[in-house]
Amino acid sequence: MATVENPEIGRQIEAGGIATNYHDAGEGFPLLMIHGSGPGVSAWANWRLNIGPLAEGRRVIAPDMVGFGFTARPEAARYDRRLWLDHLLAFMDGLGIEQTDLVGNSFGGGLALAAASAFPDRFRRLVLMGSVGVDFALTPGLDAVWGYEPSVEAMRALLDIFAFDRTLVTDELAELRYRASIRPGFQEAFAAMFPPPRQAHIGALALPEAEISALPHRVLLLHGREDRVIPPANAQRLFALIPDAELHMFANCGHWIQIEKAAAFNRLVADFLAD
Repeated sequence: MATVENPEIGRQIEAGGIATNYHDAGEGFPLLMIHGSGPGVSAWANWRLNIGPLAEGRRVIAPDMVGFGFTARPEAARYDRRLWLDHLLAFMDGLGIEQTDLVGNSFGGGLALAAASAFPDRFRRLVLMGSVGVDFALTPGLDAVWGYEPSVEAMRALLDIFAFDRTLVTDELAELRYRASIRPGFQEAFAAMFPPPRQAHIGALALPEAEISALPHRVLLLHGREDRVIPPANAQRLFALIPDAELHMFANCGHWIQIEKAAAFNRLVADFLAD
């Protein structure tokens, strides 16, 4: 699933002409997991505590979306929802996946909503964690994430924003994630994705409420009560709009549910997808 030298590097496939890095574990009905948009992020960094446990009952596939991680960064790419959706569908087609369950984290949640709305038959159930997808006022936390300029101190500050549990934020982790953010091409692509005015990018990742209300899928909404990046009110708004939705709010948890509450996250997702 991943190399010993760098566990973030998994398999590779051409998806719409884009060399795409992804992880593939387990067997059965597929679950596709879309990461968030933090600096230096990769599918493995986002889902490393979840891929193995969830793969015990299904096939779990976690790609680096175009522009992120170890997937290619096309020259002169315009990073927007259309590009990411085209890449996602091309990736599914390349693997021969006709239908899948879909988990989206934050930015990935917005892509999951848009994909399910545009191509409802390609997806069975959705899990949206700390998700964008509705319009909201730019938070200082999200502004800091999208406005990141590389330094160990800036990365440490971001980790403090992401996590409620201070014991998770160490100097070693800050150094590791900083070094990930400055790999060749990483920061250049990231800086091109969400330039000021950043409020516009929230709107660009949002769906009209009528489209959200028309979703035919069962949806599990997960959010940390202390999330400083994406407001908990987002989950409550999505819960009010989506006809067949369940909402689980975690106390004493920030934007890192899949890390801070990994065991509970894995159990809730597995149970939701199993019945």
